[in-house]
Amino acid sequence: MVVAATGMALSLGLSSGMASAQPDVSAVVNTTCSYDQVIAALNDHSPDSAAEFTGSPVAVGWLQQFLGAPVPQRQQMIQQVQSIPAAAPYTGLVVQVASTCNNY
Repeated sequence: MVVAATGMALSLGLSSGMASAQPDVSAVVNTTCSYDQVIAALNDHSPDSAAEFTGSPVAVGWLQQFLGAPVPQRQQMIQQVQSIPAAAPYTGLVVQVASTCNNY
């Protein structure tokens, strides 16, 4: 379950955050990156995390569903991920991936 939760968080760039602050998710919700671009960026930034992520069929499926969803559904999916405490340590990495995936 932690791998799946982490995978979902990695795919979104979200976490429960510190205190009550929530990250700005507009770039994630509106991303134009493809699955391959997200994975390439993740591999570039953290090969170990990429291997863990791609080893989880639940996380991979979730990312593919997210990227294929319309914006309102993406917003709902993000709200669900924001409640997963296991995602918090990955916030920095996911922000990097979200910020660079269009370069791949």
